[in-house]
Amino acid sequence: MENIERYLPQRPPFLFVDDVRVEGTTIFASRTFRSDEWFFAGHFPDYPIVPGVLLVESMAQAGGVGAKVMGIKPQSLFVFAKIRTAVFKRQVRPLDTLEMEIVNLRSSNLVLLQKGIGRVGGEVAVEAEWMAMASGVPE
Repeated sequence: MENIERYLPQRPPFLFVDDVRVEGTTIFASRTFRSDEWFFAGHFPDYPIVPGVLLVESMAQAGGVGAKVMGIKPQSLFVFAKIRTAVFKRQVRPLDTLEMEIVNLRSSNLVLLQKGIGRVGGEVAVEAEWMAMASGVPE
């Protein structure tokens, strides 16, 4: 998908989605973590890994794009309300590509509930379920 920034308010260095596509009811996305990412300098300098919270953030950003493409609150700003579960099964290192698969569990005028799985090289790295609140886009 071109111009992801059209769907997300996040900007570098806090934009964690490279590509998003919607197939039926499933959102597919990817993010390759460059070796010069700002967080690797401190997490951990001698053995850099992507912080788990940023893996969940990546999936939530991709889920927000996908939901908007699907017509779910296309003019809204989605913000985290709750991370219901998050399980980390594999470290994600510099130059790894996180392949994400996200589904909408429920949506209403205010709430978007999604779950996702992120894989690196076909191996599960993260599984999470989160809730986002929809609000108006700031003028």
